[in-house]
Amino acid sequence: MDRRDLDYQTMLEYDRVEKGAANSNTSTKVLQRQLQDPAARIIITTIQKLDVFISRNRQHEIYRKHVVLIFDECHRSQFGDMHQAIIRAFKNYHIFGFTGTPIFAVNAGPGVRSVLKTTEQAFGEKLHTYTIVDAINDGNVLPFRVDYVNTIRMKDEVLDAQVAAINREAAMLAPERITKVAEYLLEHFDQKTMRDSAYNLQGVSKKGFNAIFATSSIAQAKLYYTEIQRQLKERGKPLKVAIIFSYQANEELMDDGLPDEGFETEKLDQSSRDYLEAAIRDYNQHFSTNFDTSSEKFQNYYKDISKRVKARELDLLVVVDMFLTGFDATTLNTLWVDKNLRQHGLIQAFSRTNRILNAVKAFGNIVCFRDLSKETDEAIAIFGNKDAGGIVLLKTFEEYYNGYTDKGKPQPGYVELIDELKQGFPLGQQIMGEQAERDFVRLYGAILRLRNILNAFDEFEGRGILSERNFQDYQSKYIDIYNKVRPKAGELPVNINDDLVFEIELIKQIEVNIDYILLMVTRFKDSLCQDKTILTEIKKAIDASLELRSKKELIEGFIAQVTIETDVDMAWPEYVSQRKEEDLTGIIEAERLKENETRRYMEGSFRDRELKITGTEFASILPPADIFDRAHSVKKQTVIEKLRTFFEKYLGLG
Repeated sequence: MDRRDLDYQTMLEYDRVEKGAANSNTSTKVLQRQLQDPAARIIITTIQKLDVFISRNRQHEIYRKHVVLIFDECHRSQFGDMHQAIIRAFKNYHIFGFTGTPIFAVNAGPGVRSVLKTTEQAFGEKLHTYTIVDAINDGNVLPFRVDYVNTIRMKDEVLDAQVAAINREAAMLAPERITKVAEYLLEHFDQKTMRDSAYNLQGVSKKGFNAIFATSSIAQAKLYYTEIQRQLKERGKPLKVAIIFSYQANEELMDDGLPDEGFETEKLDQSSRDYLEAAIRDYNQHFSTNFDTSSEKFQNYYKDISKRVKARELDLLVVVDMFLTGFDATTLNTLWVDKNLRQHGLIQAFSRTNRILNAVKAFGNIVCFRDLSKETDEAIAIFGNKDAGGIVLLKTFEEYYNGYTDKGKPQPGYVELIDELKQGFPLGQQIMGEQAERDFVRLYGAILRLRNILNAFDEFEGRGILSERNFQDYQSKYIDIYNKVRPKAGELPVNINDDLVFEIELIKQIEVNIDYILLMVTRFKDSLCQDKTILTEIKKAIDASLELRSKKELIEGFIAQVTIETDVDMAWPEYVSQRKEEDLTGIIEAERLKENETRRYMEGSFRDRELKITGTEFASILPPADIFDRAHSVKKQTVIEKLRTFFEKYLGLG
């Protein structure tokens, strides 16, 4: 590896496959011990530590042994003295390099001070090529959507000749501009990171995604972090924001736009180090941690940020160059950019956003506060091909809204699909027959996918065509068909399900939550329990929600006992707790389950947000029986269905 953070990430990946299969190291001394240990077959280290080892061990038996050298991110740090020293020292080796953004002659740049100018010169001929276009076409990564937000407008009367010597970076640091950019970021943060969208992440419900803000320098990063925190406090917006940077030997833009940034905080100027200390104290206060800028604790700060970004516990991370290459977090969907990027550095940075997570995350969002359109087109041409832009970048709002042609084939837009929905499946008419149901599911699924993309465009606001109530009615039909054809436990799927994909994740992302329902119940109470139209709205909202349908009987039972004196917020949890206890006791008694074991089993299921029906824990709740008796199998299936209904009914209600 060429950076210690990649060292750490790679070790985690090996451990996921087989714990202890690979060995990492924290020092050259440990590396030397591993190279002398026959049991250490896979060693993960940085190019820097290996270079130090070679300089201290001019003669060593490892150089004569057959060694396979595998370099990750081999477009970086491979054209200087360290690489040359390694290939001179080892005598019997195979060498492989992996990179998504190789150095070609066209992007080698004049700054490379070595006889080795390109990746192919350093590693030999290409064994295999798999471009970003291939990855997008195969569904392995997502395309990008790029916005360019103009933040500097020249006065009309100023001639170019008068500003030829303007200090552009100074203008980029102007307080007025920093304030405006921070305002734009916070105003659009929820929209870009899709904070209205709910999904499940490792058993935990999350709302929306998170983002990185790439800045041009430590000075700019500090200004943005301060201004964002100030505006958050002013707005009362509860975002968790962190900042990380370290010493760079040269902060000027390098050939790839991403200079190496290590962990040498002791080399920072005192002002920057003091600022970083204060920012880390903010972080410690948020997350009850104990990090600082000392060497080991700063590395642990880096690791903790990495973990929290991946778990979607951190909303926004302000960086200079850290985390812009080699870092993968599926929950990241937005990169805000106020720095000059080009060629492989641009693709690397953009690619932090396009890792696949679920159907809700349909693309990587890039918001540029500098005009990088030319650099983006050039980078895509280098690492895809000159015609790759149509695949790598999302299409325009107008194309998604009104339709476009792809390879000579017309692709209907949102307007056309909505018109087809209204004409073919008018509200108030039943959908009759399996073929009609199949056609409706395909059409409504296509509309859901388009709406998911269009919601990221500012232009879509107020142009949804259908009212919210009509969408709820159509969604209710969609869920009716899904519930009808989805296989129940122990059953085969109905035929219609064989060739259809239900966009259930996209349905869930626009779920009406229980808080909204309780607000409507409060409105009903405030009408002195007279406004029946509110009850109709509640019914429509429940029927349009995959999650709330399982709670329909519970909600309706609660509404039936609401009076003008009811405190809805207090009465609801009491009602749920009472009904939950009654329902579980009823199941235990009716099925003669073991009480203590069943209660422990259900507590664990609600905690893990998953009902596990295999294994000893579930078996332990059943009454004694002959497992070969058919009656036992029927009994087990009955218990599963009752507990699943109970689980879905109370999941998420505390």
